[in-house]
Amino acid sequence: MTPSSPAPPARHRTTVGSWLDSAGSWIRSAPGTYIWLAALFVTTVIIHQMSPDFEEDFLRQRSTNIHELTEDPVRVLFASAFWIDGGHWLPYAFLYTVFHAPAERWLGTLRWLAVVLLAHVLATLASEGVLAWAIRHGHVAPSAADTLDVGVSYALAGVVAVLTYHVPPPWRFVYLFAVLVIYGIPLITGRSFTDLGHFTAVLIGLACYPLIRSRQGTKTPVPQ
Repeated sequence: MTPSSPAPPARHRTTVGSWLDSAGSWIRSAPGTYIWLAALFVTTVIIHQMSPDFEEDFLRQRSTNIHELTEDPVRVLFASAFWIDGGHWLPYAFLYTVFHAPAERWLGTLRWLAVVLLAHVLATLASEGVLAWAIRHGHVAPSAADTLDVGVSYALAGVVAVLTYHVPPPWRFVYLFAVLVIYGIPLITGRSFTDLGHFTAVLIGLACYPLIRSRQGTKTPVPQ
């Protein structure tokens, strides 16, 4: 009798091992992205252990609203970037892999982090500044100064925008048009201060061109 061959299981193990090696290389090539994503996973698990009332109060103390920014701006600008309102982590895992990781691999961790910080901080201050003006002039209720506002979407919008310079022409202009439409339509139709913050973050990302000039034409390395 001819002995059965174990080759198919061996090939399967080799395929899985190669996939795991590629995934590990990709993660190691964007350490900032995946450390941040891991932190968001931990904080999301923590949020799911809280009662709804406690969760709202807990997140409000970490919100970049006018009240908290007036009390301790550095603390809340840092803290708000590590909590997700709504508790859904998987969509962010997808978005971070599609946008943050390629941007970090292309720009390098320090330049990527600079774009993240500029978009997160400046878009927050701009949108809350306009909100403060609206409250002062009676266009918005004073209670808006204490709204719940945490999350990472401003930083994401800035990185989505800066990736415009990594897309080769002519697709670069198609990508830019799509970004402006996706973030511009909610601003025009909804006119919320969050939408203003997102569009401001997009403009900040585009304004980061001086940070990336030396990286233009640099191909993103393929994980080995």
